Amino acid sequence: MLSPQLFDHTILKADAVADEVKQVCEEAIAYGFKSVCVNGCYTAFVKNLLYGTPVKVCTVVGFPLGQMSTKAKCAEAALAVAEGADEIDMVINVGALKSRDYPAVKADIAQVKSACGPALLKVILETCLLTDPEKIKACQLAEAAGADFVKTSTGFAGGGATIEDVALMRETVGNRLGVKASGGIGNRETAAAMLRAGASRLGTSRTIAICTETGSDPATT
Repeated sequence: MLSPQLFDHTILKADAVADEVKQVCEEAIAYGFKSVCVNGCYTAFVKNLLYGTPVKVCTVVGFPLGQMSTKAKCAEAALAVAEGADEIDMVINVGALKSRDYPAVKADIAQVKSACGPALLKVILETCLLTDPEKIKACQLAEAAGADFVKTSTGFAGGGATIEDVALMRETVGNRLGVKASGGIGNRETAAAMLRAGASRLGTSRTIAICTETGSDPATT
């Protein structure tokens, strides 16, 4: 069985209702997942539901486009942490990266990191929109800005994690940062392949199906 601690149990759809978010929290507690990943409006609600359990609260920031102002992202991150977020998953400014405005990309990440205070910061690259050199540069900028993780995808841009992208990100950051694969991870085989490629965390809404799927487990648990 894949370790439940590898998973961020995720509900980020636009039409998610409170009862669905509550169910995801109950599932995360029952299975022992690492975190519940939600949109900002549910941060305090989820924190209350998870209170007294080891399950972390993960809130997305600048989601899903990443093209908000840095001040807006910082305010969003600071509010999420104040309301109980333990981890923040922020989206980079993809347009700035593709324009080669690297100081702006680095500053965006660094300022959000500062706004996170004690919370862990994962930086979403949106790999399906980037070339390999851009993926490498984004990882380097995230590391230089003080991020804790780099993450492949939002799952909302027409593409998700690939084994090749995870391997490239791991090669770039080494053991210095975590690598989170997300988007399109729907079965145990794919999850195991992502872990073999170098992922240290997986984000998916199919968490229970993946963890309870039967069969041989080629991945490290």
